[in-house]
Amino acid sequence: MAIDYRKFFVITETDRKLPLILETIGYEREQQFYEREEGYPCFHWLQTISGSGEIILDSGPVKLGERQGMLLAGGVPHAYQVPDTPWSTWYLTFDGALAASIVHALEIPLTTPISWGIDTPLASIHEYYYHKYRDSHDFTGTNGSLEIYQFLTLLKKHGIINKSASFSQSHERLLPLLLELEHSFGAAHVGLSWMATQLGVSAQHVNTLFRRAFGLSPYQYLLQLRLQKSKEMLIAQPDLTVKQIAEATGFLDASHFISTFRKAVGQTPDVFRHPYLK
Repeated sequence: MAIDYRKFFVITETDRKLPLILETIGYEREQQFYEREEGYPCFHWLQTISGSGEIILDSGPVKLGERQGMLLAGGVPHAYQVPDTPWSTWYLTFDGALAASIVHALEIPLTTPISWGIDTPLASIHEYYYHKYRDSHDFTGTNGSLEIYQFLTLLKKHGIINKSASFSQSHERLLPLLLELEHSFGAAHVGLSWMATQLGVSAQHVNTLFRRAFGLSPYQYLLQLRLQKSKEMLIAQPDLTVKQIAEATGFLDASHFISTFRKAVGQTPDVFRHPYLK
């Protein structure tokens, strides 16, 4: 793809009530100098397709090489430092009633370089949009809202910050353990040491992988898994007592199971089960 394009989308009053609104997408084969003393009016994503360049912020210049991008909030002053060699860029701007909340909830950093691997969808996302941008209806209204959310989740999944492993890399590293936990979640010996042995890494590294992949400690993940399995058993196996389900899912005793379940779900196991009983 070597054709410059810029697409603005129709935004109606109804659209402005949506959580996310796609404003523009575009590609510049040779990025030009821009200076925005008052910033862009909404969220602005810029990524390098080829070459490299710099975004000048109040805190100083930030270099963006290939497979790197940066998200700026609305109103952040910035400029582009254009190098002697061509700097090809792709950009996307968006707003919406919940745009800031969604960016925050997905923990996507602002004014920070984000990188990704060559084999991820982000590496060719400019081509995906190139083939779609001609038809405005693909991006207006809820379609546009969905496109933005999909893009942000790709950043969450594949983005690498400060050379740390991305969500997908951490999840992939944990996958053998996660599969084993599907069968061993109720065993008394399952704990941090057991998880470290399964992966052949230190307990500290297991903790790091879980927090990167899920935002939870290994213990918190195991507890959530045990609660999930207990819900399935409460519904699918009505003949089992609460005590039997507590034992099968790895809780210390029925009392511990009931109190933990009530705290997490807001009702006791028996109350949760009742609507499903025939």
